[in-house]
Amino acid sequence: MSPRQSIVRPLVRLGWPVLVAQVAVMLYGVLDTIMAGHFGTEDLAAVGIGASIYITVFVTTMGVLIALTPIAAQLYGAGERAAIGEQVRQCAWLGLLMSIAVIAVLQFPEPFFRVTQVSPVVELKVRAYLQAIQFGVPALLFFRVFGSFSNAISRPRVVMVLNLIGLSLKVPLNWALIEGHAGLPALGGPGCAVATAICSWVTCVLGWLWVARAAEYRPYQVFHQWSWPEWQSVRQMLAVGTPIGATFLVDVTAFTFMTLFIARLGAQYSGAHQIAANMAALLFMIPLSLGNAATVLVGQAIGAQDFKRARDTGVQALLIALAVALVFASALGLGRGAVAEFYSRDPGVQRIAASLLGLVALYHVVDALQAIAVNVLRGYKRTVVPMIIYTIALWGVGLGGGYLLGLTDTVSLRWIGAVTPLGAAGFWIAAIASVLCAGALVTGYFLIESARALRDRELRVRSVHAA
Repeated sequence: MSPRQSIVRPLVRLGWPVLVAQVAVMLYGVLDTIMAGHFGTEDLAAVGIGASIYITVFVTTMGVLIALTPIAAQLYGAGERAAIGEQVRQCAWLGLLMSIAVIAVLQFPEPFFRVTQVSPVVELKVRAYLQAIQFGVPALLFFRVFGSFSNAISRPRVVMVLNLIGLSLKVPLNWALIEGHAGLPALGGPGCAVATAICSWVTCVLGWLWVARAAEYRPYQVFHQWSWPEWQSVRQMLAVGTPIGATFLVDVTAFTFMTLFIARLGAQYSGAHQIAANMAALLFMIPLSLGNAATVLVGQAIGAQDFKRARDTGVQALLIALAVALVFASALGLGRGAVAEFYSRDPGVQRIAASLLGLVALYHVVDALQAIAVNVLRGYKRTVVPMIIYTIALWGVGLGGGYLLGLTDTVSLRWIGAVTPLGAAGFWIAAIASVLCAGALVTGYFLIESARALRDRELRVRSVHAA
């Protein structure tokens, strides 16, 4: 087997179950968008806005828990199995605290509503959505701990199977709760949140039962003893995870406020943007799964002190992601009209969505590169610099530029024959520019950091031989 094959095969072996698992989760959102869109335009808008508010809060806390993956992966590479179990227990305590924080924030969504300026009917549906989703928050975060643990020890198929089980439950639950079948009330858009909460608890309980009973998890002794929160372990996890969570916050809030600002343009624009954002998120699962696999393999290589393999893994992941992204972007660009019709029956929503999906195709290419680079850096436990880069690029260039191009005539584009404000398209154009900036900078940082780590390792080996 060639050196390149020895890197690509593990990436694919770990990446495809993560992809299936991530797509299964994303299909929750696709199902919600399609089924709520067919129920009514206001319900589609409510699901888009409600999901954006919820994800803003939830993904930030989830990002902190992702710190378990590089920490456990490096311990795995070093052969320290029992130490991984202790890290899992400490991460579970963090998950409990994060659950309380998320629920507390979702109880008071008024600041978000001041930005959206949506109609009273849509606002009422959004509030119902947020009330329902709160019941699933603890299960979602504890399952994230399980997923980070399983991926770090190269067991992503377990997570995949459980997510597919959840998806199989989501379809009939959505059908019953949105439209009012099987003797249940027709909840419309908020029914999506009720279904998600139920599915989350089922998969969470099954996941931890698997850890308790399966032979492949026994070496890690997760349930071997009780552990109270230990500050040193928690501090290490927060040091790695807080910048990841902050990066997620920047990323998600850029999209959240993009959604909330576009909501000012009306329900049709809000629904069309939800379709575009949903497709962008679905396509993002491909580089994200490859990036997650790269995080694990890079972390394991660093734990084994093989810094050359760590760098080569990152480079190969970048090349694969670029090639795959170009294929999917081309397919979306050619089929954007059919995709818009699939999501909505409203001709106005279809027309706007088709134009936005053309921009999503370009966005996906640059989004794929940044997804790999930032995940590889997490394998090195390098999370602070990417956080700074994303803050400047996504909030400054993306959200700020989107507001100027989309809702104002501050920036003149007459020199290219365009008239501002550009509406929803202006936000997507600025988003492309912001992700391009972020991707270029984090990729450069990875190349510099990986070269430095390899050079330091070689110097240490030479000094040992010299002694």
